[in-house]
Amino acid sequence: MNSKLICRLGAPLGLVTVAVLVAATAYGQYAAGVRGWLLGVELVLGVVGLALLPWMFHRPVRGALTLAVLAAVAPTVTPTSTVGTLHVATRERLPVAIGVAMAGTAAHALRGLWLPMPGLSYGWWLVLTVVCHAALVAMGALTQTRHALIGSLRERAERAEAEQGRRVAEARAAERAAIAREMHDVLAHRLSLVATYAGALEYRPDHPPERLSAAAGVIRSSVHQALEELRDVITLLNDDEATEPDRPMPALTDLPGLVAESRAIGTPVEIRDVRAEPAEPAGPTGRTAYRVVQEALTNARKHAPGEPVSIELDGAPGNRLRIDVRNPLPRTPVTPLPSAGRGLVGLTERVRLAGGQLDHRATATEFRLTASLPWPA
Repeated sequence: MNSKLICRLGAPLGLVTVAVLVAATAYGQYAAGVRGWLLGVELVLGVVGLALLPWMFHRPVRGALTLAVLAAVAPTVTPTSTVGTLHVATRERLPVAIGVAMAGTAAHALRGLWLPMPGLSYGWWLVLTVVCHAALVAMGALTQTRHALIGSLRERAERAEAEQGRRVAEARAAERAAIAREMHDVLAHRLSLVATYAGALEYRPDHPPERLSAAAGVIRSSVHQALEELRDVITLLNDDEATEPDRPMPALTDLPGLVAESRAIGTPVEIRDVRAEPAEPAGPTGRTAYRVVQEALTNARKHAPGEPVSIELDGAPGNRLRIDVRNPLPRTPVTPLPSAGRGLVGLTERVRLAGGQLDHRATATEFRLTASLPWPA
């Protein structure tokens, strides 16, 4: 049976149980020698107490006090008065429950004066009455504490589940953002190469056939790689269970190839390495340093095509790796390649996540990008 069915059956069963207790009390009074109109009054009041139970559940304090007053007159109301006191103790604040219990104790003490229980002294009757009502208050307080504890545990479990779901969603979003940044850097680099070579083919159709063929080959290769990387991005962003592509991640050791690509399309690049040791930073530092130089070269091709680029590397293990990239501003206005304008924003976030700092600014004559990254010993 489910909980709703148990609740529906519990109320009628409880009412039947109380009715049986009332009938047993009335029979006890009859067996004790109570006859005539007095027994009739007790029977009527017992039925009235049963009839008041539903109202008592809607108005606990008023109902319990009314039943306590009736219990002072007739023993047949004691079962229903006990239920009323227990109900108040399980629903109301402790001072209210103690007050109702004291009223019930006073009512039963008063009844013991004019209708003593056979075989039991009045003193023991008072002790029994006080102990029973104290037990009812204690049971009610214990029930309230148990319900509060269960509610608190349930709330904690729900909060922990929601927090876990939020953390999973945040971790998934952060992973996707990192993958998207990685792919943005690669796609921007590839597409800028494609645009540069395509521009050369458009404006210099008189190049020798072998140079035209080489440029077309570079375009084809770059487009092919860009499409593969774009497919990885779409797969990763659409699949909740997807993981990072199984591709070798770039590092600072791949910098010569990156520079060679820029030189091949006519961008003069000069590298000045003044690091204290020839050791290459590994892990996030090396990968982030590579992306810093890659984004700087991509921006130079977009906004200052053909202008020389100067790259300087400095630092030492256990300290910081510093990267300084400069390029002159074009002497004549140029139409930059289409861009989303998020490259430097994403690069700044990447460097910050790696524990470093990035600064980029344009003066009257040049554009300068500097980055400082932690270099573990």
